[in-house]
Amino acid sequence: MNIEELNSRLSTIKNKLIAIEQKPRNRIYLLCEAENSFAVSKFLFEDVGCRFVIATGIDADDCFEILYHFAYDQLGCLITVKAFIRDRENPAIESITPFLPGAEWIEREIHDLLGINFKNHPNLKRLILADDWPEGVYPLRKEAKK
Repeated sequence: MNIEELNSRLSTIKNKLIAIEQKPRNRIYLLCEAENSFAVSKFLFEDVGCRFVIATGIDADDCFEILYHFAYDQLGCLITVKAFIRDRENPAIESITPFLPGAEWIEREIHDLLGINFKNHPNLKRLILADDWPEGVYPLRKEAKK
């Protein structure tokens, strides 16, 4: 598959996306609301054949962002699903572990550090914070630094 064919495949899920950003040619961002991130990530993994690399989480003031990074090795292309979680009081997103068990630990880490609830995660317990770390305090949230 060349880059034009990849872009054509990605356009088939545009109804689940806010936007597709490409900058430069081998870096693609698929922006979506949290409720669509599971379907978009599953499409990349199962239908396109992308390899899951890692996930990251960001406290972006007005929302949380979960970024699922995938590689399409055939073209040396990185594709990031950038999911926006608008509910800051009860931030939640569907876990991708049902089809990608390799995401289990990174979702647990993001849960520890940002307090994101990964719905249907098989084992969402503390991973990196100390056992005596206070419940409900998330060190990477901006309000934790004030």
